[in-house]
Amino acid sequence: MKEFKITKKDASQRIDKYIKKVLSDAPLSFIYRLFRVKDIKVNGKRVPISYILNEGDIISIYISDKLLEELSTKKEIVPVKSNIDIVYEDENILIVNKPRGILVHGDINEKRMTLTNQVLNYLYSKNEYDPKNEVGFVPSPAHRLDRNTSGLVLFGKNMLSLQTLFDMFKDKENVSKYYLALLNGHIKEKGEINVPLLKDEKTGIVKVSSLQNGGKSALTKYELVEKYIDKSLVKAKLITGRTHQLRVHFSFINHPIVGDSKYGDFKLNKQIEKEFSFKDQFLHAFRIEFHNIEGELSYLSNKSFEAPLPKKEKEILEILRKEKKCI
Repeated sequence: MKEFKITKKDASQRIDKYIKKVLSDAPLSFIYRLFRVKDIKVNGKRVPISYILNEGDIISIYISDKLLEELSTKKEIVPVKSNIDIVYEDENILIVNKPRGILVHGDINEKRMTLTNQVLNYLYSKNEYDPKNEVGFVPSPAHRLDRNTSGLVLFGKNMLSLQTLFDMFKDKENVSKYYLALLNGHIKEKGEINVPLLKDEKTGIVKVSSLQNGGKSALTKYELVEKYIDKSLVKAKLITGRTHQLRVHFSFINHPIVGDSKYGDFKLNKQIEKEFSFKDQFLHAFRIEFHNIEGELSYLSNKSFEAPLPKKEKEILEILRKEKKCI
């Protein structure tokens, strides 16, 4: 028999999800059988698999130490240099300014040098996270940005805070995300793009579709920030949060994001690369606003956080302004 005491980091999640992390190599049928035969108890009592864990709960798993070891994969930190740009941090959350060119999570081509691994190394250096001492919870991002999109990414440092962030980003009523994007051409002062989007799961490409054909509603609002000779800098607000939403929406209205290699103007992208040595999309998640937040993160209500444009993007805008004055 093995006992685990629930800390604040692991509280507020279903017990079956916690057990799946503890017995990470066990088949689901084995885990569910443990519940059926009462080999999993909380504070000495049988609980349903939907039981929500509380801080201080004692979980007892009635299996041998040898079997427990066989069914558990030891978690390790992938050592990487951590030079994250921290915008805000407290005991519950961490807000990081992600640079272009780095993944939030790993993929099939890159599993080591990710923003998440950098954050875990940072927290490890502060003695706030040690995989050898943790069973269930791993600090994680509450949302993602594309590899070549820079800007704000939020991490939850305990389960309750992470779930609260997940809920906020899902309902979107109490959190607003704003982006700066450099577009091809001149766009009107203010507008919105309300066009459903459909993602091809095999290729990862997102396209405009209809609700009848499986598309999901997608709404973007934007306003002009600055106009140049043949480009426009806009502030965009995501009302929904579909994959590649801003990139596809602006491409749909014939004002693609400069440098976008999937949905952009490829001829223009080559010119931008030649003129500015800039290969990535000019898209930056620069501001997040919290509204009426309840519960664990209520202290964030009516607060906002910003990340400045990266140095390269600032240089490009300065050159565009000078070109405009020369006309």
